[in-house]
Amino acid sequence: MPDGDSLPLKVSLKDGMRIRYHRSHLSSILKGIKEGVKVKAYYVWAFHDNFEWGHGYTVRFGIVYVDYKNNQKRYLKYSAYWFKKFLLN
Repeated sequence: MPDGDSLPLKVSLKDGMRIRYHRSHLSSILKGIKEGVKVKAYYVWAFHDNFEWGHGYTVRFGIVYVDYKNNQKRYLKYSAYWFKKFLLN
């Protein structure tokens, strides 16, 4: 996984793999619901998001990019916009 600070911001915000990951999981959840599984919640957060600190916050996880060099300004990644659109449909 590339170092989050070595990539231009515009590149760091493009996270198509994360979108495919969530689309796949949500599709499987819908299938389960149709088969009678009772689903109460879905979290975009994943257990492995906690491991950012283990890489000195250089490997980026999650749907929001935090610019550590610019007063911790936040930028929504493409997956955040995708998820918002998904929720509104």
